[in-house]
Amino acid sequence: MVTQGRSGAWNHRERPPRRRRSWAGWRFVGPFMAVFALVFLAPIAYSVYLSLFRTRLIGGTAFVGAENYVKALQDPRFWSAFGRVAAFLAVQVPIMLFLALLVALAIDSGRLYGSAFFRISVFLPYAVPAIVATLMWGFMYGTRFGLIGNLNETFGVTLPDPLSPELILASIGNIVTWEFVGYNMLIMYSALRVVNHSLYEAAEIDGAGQLRVIWSIKLPALRGTLVIATIFSIIGSFQLFNEPSILRTLAPNSVTTYFTPNLYAYSLSFSGQQFNYSATVAIVMGVITMVIAYVVQLRGIRKAS
Repeated sequence: MVTQGRSGAWNHRERPPRRRRSWAGWRFVGPFMAVFALVFLAPIAYSVYLSLFRTRLIGGTAFVGAENYVKALQDPRFWSAFGRVAAFLAVQVPIMLFLALLVALAIDSGRLYGSAFFRISVFLPYAVPAIVATLMWGFMYGTRFGLIGNLNETFGVTLPDPLSPELILASIGNIVTWEFVGYNMLIMYSALRVVNHSLYEAAEIDGAGQLRVIWSIKLPALRGTLVIATIFSIIGSFQLFNEPSILRTLAPNSVTTYFTPNLYAYSLSFSGQQFNYSATVAIVMGVITMVIAYVVQLRGIRKAS
């Protein structure tokens, strides 16, 4: 805007300098976004693209739209695999988290002798690769060459076969629990270490016992951590693949090609050459896992608040 002063001179009112857009933030975020798009978004987009087609022996690859998804939702093998991992989740996850909680509370109590060694010992199985852990437990489960077989021969008994169709899911649950109790224990123990010590001092002045301290102070402090651990465990249960895939070589009659959804998708892709339908199964399972994890997170947040 231009104005005329008393002296007759024209004065220009100074405008504030235009603020330039800063790209410094994008320079930091850009490399991550590029890698994220390349290794996460691009595979998902390609899987969705594959799921919209079907390859036939006669006619080649043709666009089928949502036909593969309708087939997956009506596939008894897929729902059998889903029901198996759902039962696995319902039994194994609560047991694993309960054991991890007990160990975390025992270590945090300060009354456990050699707590540092005990903490490392419980966490150590998590450092063992899943393949090695499964092979180790599979050897111990063996009735002809492993620990079960040696016990049967030494004591003249016939113990149940852990690799039988009736017990294979429980045997896999035992392996997964052994692997991940220490991981969840460390998450819970870390959360307990940041609890305000003034709460413990107030509880001690009021004469509260250990059980009361656990119930009124420690468990409320662990509520958010338990929600996170539960979500991780749910995702891990639905992604169950390594353990049944390895045990399948030891117990082919107990672990089928559709034992879990991931194993089913793997078998469809690499054994059946059904890449399009395999991508569909993977996407459907991913969506189901995402919805269940979101519901658990939402309920956990509501209870925490």
